[in-house]
Amino acid sequence: MMTLAEQINTLGQQAKLAAKQMRLVTQLQKQQALWYLAELIEQNADYLKAENQKDLLLAEQNGLEPALLDRLKLSDKSINTMVDGVKQIARLDDSIGSLSATRIMPNGIKIAKMTIPLGVIGIIYESRPNVTIDAAALCLKASNAVILRGGSEAFNSNKALADLIQKALLFANIPEHAVQIVPTTDRAAVGHLVTMNNYVDVVIPRGGKSLLQRLANESKVPLIMHLDGNCHMYIDESANDDMAIKLAVHAKSYRYGICGAMETLLVHQSKAAKLLPILAQQLTEKRVEIRACEQALPYIENAQKATESDWETEFLAPILAIRVVDSIDDAISHIEKYSSGHTESIITENMQAAEKFQTQVDSASVYVNLPTVFADGYEYGLGAEIGISTNRLHARGPVAVEGLTTYKWVLTGHGQTRD
Repeated sequence: MMTLAEQINTLGQQAKLAAKQMRLVTQLQKQQALWYLAELIEQNADYLKAENQKDLLLAEQNGLEPALLDRLKLSDKSINTMVDGVKQIARLDDSIGSLSATRIMPNGIKIAKMTIPLGVIGIIYESRPNVTIDAAALCLKASNAVILRGGSEAFNSNKALADLIQKALLFANIPEHAVQIVPTTDRAAVGHLVTMNNYVDVVIPRGGKSLLQRLANESKVPLIMHLDGNCHMYIDESANDDMAIKLAVHAKSYRYGICGAMETLLVHQSKAAKLLPILAQQLTEKRVEIRACEQALPYIENAQKATESDWETEFLAPILAIRVVDSIDDAISHIEKYSSGHTESIITENMQAAEKFQTQVDSASVYVNLPTVFADGYEYGLGAEIGISTNRLHARGPVAVEGLTTYKWVLTGHGQTRD
């Protein structure tokens, strides 16, 4: 009987070999696997929901938070989204092996960059079983091998999805160890995975602050971090009132448990008296709790006074912090101080204000006249994403196929030597 450390080590060895074998897998094989995977998910929707129901019942018994229950659930809509995401990935151009523009040096040497896979990727995530499919499909498209460690609360769902992935790999004659799932809920498995720098090239974590902090302290493997989404919307003085109300309500209430949900609404002081009572009424009808600054409180019935921690918090719940600001500069300063660098939006009819906001706000995604909930690889036309990276290196924003590649320099000569 292997120890846990030996089990995870074996996964790493198998992934390393599979990553080498993936260099020989053709574009056609990858497309065949992805199209078949989409077909399998559609055909097995009832089976997937039944396995997911086991996880949901156990999670409810264990008191899992509503936002995490929402992320855990496989509904018809989320299954269809998975299918559409896999199909989009299948349709994407395959950049593996492609060359950049070639430079010809004075001595005749030709220099270019070739797109190549990252290698072996470890992905650690909580709650969302759809990440199992998104991650497997994206890593496959980019010719990587991947080790997936989903949350214990989604164990049955992830196992069912992994079975479908294996069938798709077999169908296209792709190495079975190109996609592996850690077969245990033991949290110690994560500690072993993130220290295997002899086998794993990069780790992508998706989870709460405690998980991310743990990995930042323990990992010997480079991390592409998916941090929390403390997202902001700013209603500018020139905003269209109807649009501002519609988008603000949608940005908060579309889904409370996603990282792109708006957590703080900033409103220009000239709009406060007119818009805040209407916004408050519509949000209250959706049972959203409002925590407001002193300037906003007079316009909002039953609001709590906001505290400093409210500006810093990703609620992932029907809670919204509202602050009245005197100018766009004040809004930008607030975002700079409290944002997690995920996604911010301005609602404005003034294109100079829009340009200023997009130029000066330093987050992974910055929108004009859109709700923050568009922070999703599917909505960016990327098919799906493994996470929203708030890193500056190596990838930023939705991490899709391009974010799972790197490059090597390729030089071609005809016998030149250095002077």
